[in-house]
Amino acid sequence: MAEVAVARPAATIVLMRDGAAGLEVFMVVRHHAIAFASGAAVFPGGRVEKSDFALAADPVLCPNPDGIGVEPMGFRLAAIRETFEECGVFLARPAGSASLIGAEGLRAVEAAHRVPLAEGKVDLATVLGAHDLRPATDLMTHFAHWITPVNQPKRYDTHFFLAEAPSEHLAIHDGEEAVDSLWIPPGEVLAGTEAGRFKLVFATQLNLARLAEYRTAAEAIAAARASQVVTVCPVFLGMDGERRRMRIPEEAGYGGSEFLVVNPPAS
Repeated sequence: MAEVAVARPAATIVLMRDGAAGLEVFMVVRHHAIAFASGAAVFPGGRVEKSDFALAADPVLCPNPDGIGVEPMGFRLAAIRETFEECGVFLARPAGSASLIGAEGLRAVEAAHRVPLAEGKVDLATVLGAHDLRPATDLMTHFAHWITPVNQPKRYDTHFFLAEAPSEHLAIHDGEEAVDSLWIPPGEVLAGTEAGRFKLVFATQLNLARLAEYRTAAEAIAAARASQVVTVCPVFLGMDGERRRMRIPEEAGYGGSEFLVVNPPAS
């Protein structure tokens, strides 16, 4: 029996805003040279590092009035870090402030630390300490938890969080891991995928379908806060022509337990 690949911890933020036609989400298109989900439209995010868990245990740089555990807090911090690296949106506040970092302060952080952070030359704790910032994890709502199927050679254990995008922060792809970006209604992404405009992995497709049910960011967040996150590790049931048959827990809230998937596996 083939050895099952270990699922690496990862986290992502679904940035949302209210557009003229309703709820919009921010998505980036991954570089074709990346092994996992190459060329796919995804939400900003990436791997959780040991430094994220270390920061989660630091009561000074990472205040934690709600008593979130170190591990789940580490996922939140990784999502904040990866989102800043990939699109320049930084969910952080000046120490002692109730407001997120403004445009001028964000430009200073970007100029000094965005590239070194993305290259792994500094960690998030260094960036926060250098600019006297604190992560705004309270603005993140746990939305979903997906683990890559066991038959895939590269697997991730990914937590998804919802957050309203700060109006002063300009979201734009980094040109390295992500080669394009856009604000778009969830339903339009799904329609564009059927027409061949976008490539999606299964988890992104179903999460977009859930979000398409809501009219505003506040409505999506309220619904997520009122529901329980159920871990999803899809099971491959076989092929139906060129489509994969996948099973997930019905209680996860995606409107069913078996799906026919046209999109290829992420790895």
